[in-house]
Amino acid sequence: MASTLVSSIGTINNTSSTPLALTTAYDTKYATYLKLFSGELFKAYESATVAKGTVQNRQLKNGKSLQFIFTGRMTADYHVPGEPILGSGDPPVAEKTIVCDDLLISSAFVYDLDETLAHYSLRSEISKKIGHALAEAYDKKIFRTIALSARSAHPITASPGPEPGGSVIKIGSGNQYDAQKLVDAFFEAAAVLDEKNLPKQGRTAVLAPRQYYALVSQVDSNILNRDYGNTQGNLNSGQGLYQIAGIDLKLSNNLPFLAGNIAAVNGENNDYADDFSNHAGLIYQKDAAGVVEAIGPQVQTTGADIKTMYQGDLIVGRLAMGAGTLNPAAAIEIQAA
Repeated sequence: MASTLVSSIGTINNTSSTPLALTTAYDTKYATYLKLFSGELFKAYESATVAKGTVQNRQLKNGKSLQFIFTGRMTADYHVPGEPILGSGDPPVAEKTIVCDDLLISSAFVYDLDETLAHYSLRSEISKKIGHALAEAYDKKIFRTIALSARSAHPITASPGPEPGGSVIKIGSGNQYDAQKLVDAFFEAAAVLDEKNLPKQGRTAVLAPRQYYALVSQVDSNILNRDYGNTQGNLNSGQGLYQIAGIDLKLSNNLPFLAGNIAAVNGENNDYADDFSNHAGLIYQKDAAGVVEAIGPQVQTTGADIKTMYQGDLIVGRLAMGAGTLNPAAAIEIQAA
């Protein structure tokens, strides 16, 4: 049996059925390396993912799914002197179950000779690429989920509801890079979220890179005027635009930006498929979607016997998570339609 080293970002386990004496030298030699590899992967994953921390997140243990509970509005009534307060009834409640998708993996085989002849750190580069691959898959799932949330009605319809559903802001066909249209969409989104009584904390917008730079290029114009309390945006660096209308601004290549029809694939146990032909960005509050994680970004590599047989190491990065819609009222999709 192969000896496998497993690291959940720093934790190393020897799961070999081979006598320890046969693999101790190899495992000891590569234990430090595996910690470094895990750290590099995790650092790359954390720096590459945009969606992480912007939606509700829970750790999944001892099960395949988690339930998220959210409640509707309640009313307030005047008290009549002398009458007992018995409670006006429980608030309307909705339950959302999010299941874990199948295991996501990104792997590479590092041939010893290739590593010896390379004039750069081959393992370091591979660790970064694996981290980026897992982050890309993570973000794509969440952004599609938020877009679907924006297109959904709220599950709570009981009195004093119904609760408001998601919203779509249409900026016109072909206007996905129009800075004025985008800024107008931000202020409209802020007003919509306020009207739905969503918290101002945890509001995030995600745009494609060209949209972001279209906005940065207008920081000295009447669209984003520095004189109107705006000190953001640097034309020299192309960076520094962090908020519009109190909404944190991020950019990502992992939006389903004008992506057309995206079909479901094997291994997805939640719904991420739809027609995204007009999709041009997201504005949302943290309750728009939820994520469950069974296995965080983790590294595995083969042990001494496999290394000897194949003269190299198989390195695997893995992640088990799932995403689903929560409160549609907290999700807004920008559409170029």
